Amino acid sequence: MTYPVVTVAGDARTRGRQYGEQARERVGRSVEAYREVFREVAGLDWESARAQACAYIDPIRAYAPSTLDEIAGVAEGAGVAFEDVLAINTRTEVMYAAKARQARGECTAFAALANATADGHLLVGQNWDWLPHAAETVVVLRVDPDDGPSFVSVVEAGLLAKTGLNEHGIGVVTNALVSDRDVGAPGVPYHVLLRALMTAETPTAALALLQGPSRSSSANYLIAHRDGQAVDVEAIPGGFEGLALLFPDEHGLLLHANHFVTDLPGTAVSRWAMPSSPFRADRLRRLIAPDLGRLTPALLGAALGDHAGSPSGICCHPDPAEPWWDQGLTVVSVVLDVTAGRIWIAHGSPCSAPFEEIAGPGGNRARL
Repeated sequence: MTYPVVTVAGDARTRGRQYGEQARERVGRSVEAYREVFREVAGLDWESARAQACAYIDPIRAYAPSTLDEIAGVAEGAGVAFEDVLAINTRTEVMYAAKARQARGECTAFAALANATADGHLLVGQNWDWLPHAAETVVVLRVDPDDGPSFVSVVEAGLLAKTGLNEHGIGVVTNALVSDRDVGAPGVPYHVLLRALMTAETPTAALALLQGPSRSSSANYLIAHRDGQAVDVEAIPGGFEGLALLFPDEHGLLLHANHFVTDLPGTAVSRWAMPSSPFRADRLRRLIAPDLGRLTPALLGAALGDHAGSPSGICCHPDPAEPWWDQGLTVVSVVLDVTAGRIWIAHGSPCSAPFEEIAGPGGNRARL
């Protein structure tokens, strides 16, 4: 299996249309899958889910109006309704508000600074764990906008960004988080914020993008830059006061899974919703520790394939004892060298799929 590459350029509407045309089948599969997921997880029929998604139009328009043009373009290119693509881009908010964020999405992320790596490069990466259907919808999205930096993002078809790296050397990996403030109140959605981060030139600019709007969802954003800086931003719904920052430790490591490390209000629910999170974070740290000072993309990729605590290990696999809508799978694994602008992905679970380099915003491709 190899995830398809979607390459787009131009203004927002044009980029969206090109995206939808190239990924038409996978966008259709995303819409079909979330129609079922919304019903089982949130108790919503598709029309109700689309109606709830429309509550986010005004916050998106106030924050990043071109995002709505991009969404409209994807819908046109894929031959689906605007509300269908809006619903999948607001899936985090719509799906879990009805169930107190009884969440899947058990991702494990890291940053390793220059003093932790073999060649002095800053490396970041993650496993993206989600519902098994996502293995049929992932695309590698290569974007060359008229109005911002080029970037590459590994994302579900129809969504505008997730894990990614831009031409300014900003790399972003991310984790789902849960707080008791996640009630679906209209604000700027999680995936719209991830798209906005792809426009940042510096970590300071990235932080400003997160702290400016009223956010709708809890989430974790691990942001790194080729100048050697890295920061982890834990967020709950709301404004500036709902952010907390974490920085690398003295060994040059910054690790995060799906529980809050800081004491933002109402965050204890995170461990309840995703109880494997502390174990995965601890396991990753212990796997990395013996190689501090000589970490490489290959060593980090191997750690992301670890199965301790299976089926909810760092590399996650479906638990046949659970219903399909509550199963998890490591759909894709990503390692970014933000210093050199290089990207490696495992097209599937990293325990079995080899990491291969994809073209970043510049650079050659090779296997780890």
